[in-house]
Amino acid sequence: MYLKKLSLINFKNFNSKTFEFKEKINCFVGQNGVGKTNVLDAIYYLSFAKSYFNPIAVQNIQHNKKFFVVEGDYSINQRGEKIICSLKKGQKKILKRNGKTYEKFSDHIGQIPLVIISPSDRDLVTEGSDTRRKFIDGVISQQDKKYLQDLISYNKILSQRNALLKYFAANRTFDAVNMEVYDNQLITYSSNIYDKRKNFLESFIPIFNKKYKIISNDKEQVNLVYKSQLHTSSFKDLLKKSIEKDKILQYTTVGIHKDDLAFEIGKHAIKKFGSQGQQKSYLIALKFAQFEFIKQQSNLVPILLLDDIFDKLDEHRVSQIIELVNNDQFGQIFITDTHSDRTENAIKRSNKSYQIFKM
Repeated sequence: MYLKKLSLINFKNFNSKTFEFKEKINCFVGQNGVGKTNVLDAIYYLSFAKSYFNPIAVQNIQHNKKFFVVEGDYSINQRGEKIICSLKKGQKKILKRNGKTYEKFSDHIGQIPLVIISPSDRDLVTEGSDTRRKFIDGVISQQDKKYLQDLISYNKILSQRNALLKYFAANRTFDAVNMEVYDNQLITYSSNIYDKRKNFLESFIPIFNKKYKIISNDKEQVNLVYKSQLHTSSFKDLLKKSIEKDKILQYTTVGIHKDDLAFEIGKHAIKKFGSQGQQKSYLIALKFAQFEFIKQQSNLVPILLLDDIFDKLDEHRVSQIIELVNNDQFGQIFITDTHSDRTENAIKRSNKSYQIFKM
């Protein structure tokens, strides 16, 4: 699978632009602010119908314009495919595959598998547990439609339960029977979600450790630890014990929506004890593991987007990353960098066909 052509209209800083790509490596080089990352974001849009960097869709329309269109022509199993994502101000976003409009965007997730590595991934280290849960959910959802639907249903019911708690507080009342209806639904969905997260991480963590070992030349010991309240108690018991607290705080304080991933280096939090280079290596290993996991679960090799990944890494770690990319397990790769010489020197060592877009 690879992206042959990308066409942009009124998308971010592009009025109208078309790119034709090589099957293996495509590099965008230039100063900050010229739109290198915007090209990667457009490619991301075609896989997920949303931006990786800006969740407010209308802000991806170019200033003083009324709409944007992102169009991609792919070759998938020697067959041509066209994906179009468009948005007009005041209207709903539209996603089409070969001329047919999707009713639910979730039906498209996993059709064009993709992994992105970006400086904004640092949020996985610095931000709260919600960011790390989204990472887990994003990896599993690309290959498991039922998981994605269960997650959507769980979050919808969770929102309804929280609204009910607020209603009870505002009206100084409580209806245990009504609350139990929501609890039972949450328990059903959370059981499936928890089991799949647990199974996923049992497979994923050894892949991650292997990738980090290569990047760091086996100099550091790292680990991922899955943290969940459901490790030690059933969700039913947790809900029962927390009901008084939930009533006071007016939201659901327990459940799989509180799950987290602990990022460790030498059994310490990498957020506090890891250098910038170690943190970046950790995140790159995490994403390479994501790539390998999706590839194992899918019949397609994901597209890989590498946004400014060479920055803040020493020459050895850069070499190790190029060595990983040089492996035949990778398909099409897109790279951005501010240093054209650094990129070209690195890519030449990959022995793959490539082209460089100077922007």
